[in-house]
Amino acid sequence: MGAGVTGTGTAWQLAEQGHSVVLVDPSLATPIPERPADRDLNGSTASLGVLMGHAFRRSSGRAWRLRQRSMTLWPAWVEQLNHPESPLQLETPLIQLAGNAEEAQRMQQLADARPDSGLQFIANDRLDETDPVWPQAGNGAMLSERDGRVDPLLLLKALRRSLIQHNVERRATEVVELQRPGSTARRQWRLITAEGRNEAVDLVVICSALGSTKLLQSLGHQRRMDAVLGQVLELQLNKPTKQWTGWPAVLTCGGINLIPHRHDRLWIGATLEPGVNADPAATETMRRLNELAPNWLNDAQLLGQWHGLRARPRDKPAPLLEELEPGLLLASGHYRNGVLLAPATAEWVGQHIDKETITSP
Repeated sequence: MGAGVTGTGTAWQLAEQGHSVVLVDPSLATPIPERPADRDLNGSTASLGVLMGHAFRRSSGRAWRLRQRSMTLWPAWVEQLNHPESPLQLETPLIQLAGNAEEAQRMQQLADARPDSGLQFIANDRLDETDPVWPQAGNGAMLSERDGRVDPLLLLKALRRSLIQHNVERRATEVVELQRPGSTARRQWRLITAEGRNEAVDLVVICSALGSTKLLQSLGHQRRMDAVLGQVLELQLNKPTKQWTGWPAVLTCGGINLIPHRHDRLWIGATLEPGVNADPAATETMRRLNELAPNWLNDAQLLGQWHGLRARPRDKPAPLLEELEPGLLLASGHYRNGVLLAPATAEWVGQHIDKETITSP
């Protein structure tokens, strides 16, 4: 199991259900930073935590159902995890700027089709004045009142705190090999860790993103995933704003998210770059918002930047939620939606474990 939001959230939910859980991941040895730019990061700690579930354009299929289920579960997750030592909240709303007239028409149709989902199309002449001004795409925008973001670093801190409360065993090491159960009466999987430890468990849940492929190959399961790198920038405005007047929690322009942070800072991300090496040209294009960046954004000072790797399944839709064989579950390959889909993923794992417990002799 991995220790990003998906793996940690799943471990927490299983512990809530009364299961005895061991969470194994080398990143558990590293303290969660106060801000992402404090060091080079990957996975959930590099994420912006955007939750775009209601504004999703599809209205059917597995991807739609997972998003809807997660958005239903997120308020309860935040309520349960929120604590003075690890404060947590859902930051809303989210606003998408329409890049052209055709996209504006699709947004209008989507808002009209879902009157109870908190979606509203706003024509360009009805957009409020903001400080600082938004990028001017000139085609209106869609407001999603219930979408937004959750801070991934605060979320991981809250989850780790809850794991301690539930007495979840946490191993800061790497699983290098999985061995199938033998022919003994109690059929248990064996976990071989990097330091040579051999441990027996009843069931394995793999949430290891790009690391999942190697673990599964030795068992004959081919689940290939490609790395897609995303860069994020932290900028400081030369002129402090009036508490980001008129700004939502997340403003999306051409697929790039702008997130106000403190009274004079902004996070902007993320790029979509195949492979594991960051491209400076892609960063610059993102910062210019495809030539829609207003002057204040072009003049902002770069405070820091970081990147993360997403795991995109090859030849299969994301995420990979599969029972590969008795006692072996795969919940990985969430691509850009690991934080968004964490609640639905944890629920899926819990349901399959309960099903196996009931049906096993």
